[in-house]
Amino acid sequence: MVLRKRMALLARGSTLSESDGMGFKAVLTEREDCKDRYSDSDVLTISNDYDYLSEGDIIRLDPVTGSMRSLFRRNSLHNTILLTEQCNHYCLMCSQPPKRADDSWLLKEAFELVDLIPRDTQAIGFSGGEPTLYGDKLIELLAHVKRNLPNTAVDILSNGRTFKDFEFAKKYAAVCHPDILVGIPIYSDDPVRHDYVVQSKGAFDETVRGILNLKRVQQKVEIRVVIHKQTIDRLVKTCEFIARNLLFVDHVALMGLEITGFTRANLDDLWIDPYEYKDVLSEAVSLLNSYGMTSSVYNHQLCTVNSDVLGNYRKSISDWKNEYLEECASCTKFVECGGLFSLAKMYKHSQYIRAFT
Repeated sequence: MVLRKRMALLARGSTLSESDGMGFKAVLTEREDCKDRYSDSDVLTISNDYDYLSEGDIIRLDPVTGSMRSLFRRNSLHNTILLTEQCNHYCLMCSQPPKRADDSWLLKEAFELVDLIPRDTQAIGFSGGEPTLYGDKLIELLAHVKRNLPNTAVDILSNGRTFKDFEFAKKYAAVCHPDILVGIPIYSDDPVRHDYVVQSKGAFDETVRGILNLKRVQQKVEIRVVIHKQTIDRLVKTCEFIARNLLFVDHVALMGLEITGFTRANLDDLWIDPYEYKDVLSEAVSLLNSYGMTSSVYNHQLCTVNSDVLGNYRKSISDWKNEYLEECASCTKFVECGGLFSLAKMYKHSQYIRAFT
C-alpha cells in the first residue's frame, strides 16, 4: 500500500470498485462517471491520445491543472529526458526552441525519474536546450545514473562547447560510466557557415576544441550533421574535414531534417527534397566509409536514397513521432524503412516517396 503512493492506476474503460483504487496516488480513467468513486486519489480523465500508456510507464501529473505528461515508456527504446530549454545556440532548425526562464526543476525531476526507471532499461538519452549549461550539476546527475542504472547506455545531445574547458571534460570522464556517448553537431567545415547555422559567433572553434578534449580523456563522441539547404553544398567537404581531422570520433550521423520548432519558421531557407541530394549523400557516405569511419544515415525514407548507402541506413525516428504515408502501406520494404516524422505529413516531405513493389 505504501508503494502505491507513487503509482497511478490506469482504469481504462473499466468498472473498478472504490477499494480497487485505494491507496493509489492517482487514478486515470476515460470515464467521467468514475470521478466520484475514488475519494482517496487524484482522479484525471484521459483521452484516447494516451492509448499507448502501459504498465511500468512513468508519468508526471498536475492535479491542479489536470495535465499529464509521459516521462518514460517501459516498452520503448527511445526514451529521451529533457533537462533544460536554455541554450547558448539559436539554431535555424532547432526542434526545441530555447527559453530564458529558469527551468532547473527539470533537472530535479530527472534525478527523481532515474530513481524510478527500471534497472533493466537498455538505454536513455538526455537532451535540451544545452544540458552542459548545468556544469557540475550535470556531472552529479550522470554519477546518479551510473549508481542506479549501471547497465543502461546513456546518450547526451550537446553542442559540445562547454567541453572546451578541459577541467570540465576531465570531471565528465571521471564519472567512469561504462557506456556513455555525447552527440555533437558540426554543420560545416567552414566555421562561418557553422556559426551561421547555430547563430552564435565562435561556436565552431569551441565545438571542435570540446570534441578534442573529450577524446583526449577517452570519451565516446558522435558527430551529427543535419542535412538541409544551408549545409548540403559543403556536405562532402564537411565529411572530408571530419575524416581528416577527427578520424578518432566513434560515429558520424548524417541526419534528415525534422520539420518542427524553428524549422517551420525557416522552412524556405532550409528545405531541400532528400531525393534531390541523394547523389551528394552517396558521395559523403562513400568518403566516410573509405576512411574506415563508422557512419549512419538517419531520418530518411528508403525510396529517397541510393542503394549504395543501404549499408549505412538506419531506422532512427523515435517510435512516438514516427509515421508513414498511405502509399507506404503496400511497400515491400515497409519493415526496413524509417518512415517520416509525424509533422512531415502535415508540413513538408519528399515529393518522390513511392512504394517498392
